Amino acid sequence: MKLKPIFNVFFREKPAMMLVDLKNNKGHVYASSLAKSIDCTYSHVVKILQEMEKAGLISFEKQGRLKLLTLTKKGEEIASYIENIKNSL
Repeated sequence: MKLKPIFNVFFREKPAMMLVDLKNNKGHVYASSLAKSIDCTYSHVVKILQEMEKAGLISFEKQGRLKLLTLTKKGEEIASYIENIKNSL
């Protein structure tokens, strides 16, 4: 998905798109699948996800060796705001 340049003036593209991707994904989302879908390294995604967890935007649910990602209510709202702004630009 190609974003208009003005979007990047307001948001760092990768973290913003991570939230939007989590919001729009209907299946199970893991850090590795998220990294692939936004074309980012796994380690960078994990670092951003840890910050998002501290901010109360996402939660991790352990499933065996994997951690399933889910948006919190706050994360869902922020992702919707970001998506609306992106679509308005």
